[in-house]
Amino acid sequence: MKSELIELLENFGYPVFLQGSLNSVEDYPDSFFTFWNVRNSEQNFYDNNANCCVWGFWVYFYSTNPVLVEEVSEAARKLLKTHGWIVGGKPTDIKTDKITHTGAFFTASYIERYKKESDANG
Repeated sequence: MKSELIELLENFGYPVFLQGSLNSVEDYPDSFFTFWNVRNSEQNFYDNNANCCVWGFWVYFYSTNPVLVEEVSEAARKLLKTHGWIVGGKPTDIKTDKITHTGAFFTASYIERYKKESDANG
């Protein structure tokens, strides 16, 4: 799911990083996404086998342009929804460690349904 999330966010033309992977002494890009995987719990057990995984992510967008923070965050939320992701509300302000940037984040989940052994065999 991480690779799918990254691929979808890259559609906006901004770099995508794992949250916390940018060094605070490095120059930040003017605008960029980060994400953090907060959950990947398996669910709906039958015969001690899960039939799905609920992936949960925090998706962040940072920019030197506050208008972009609002517009791109909302556009990313909508894009994920159109691709089957469950989004937990509108983007919310997030503090940054760079005075040049502002940011917003939202939560996004995806339910990965496992194929049953019988489905895979025919």
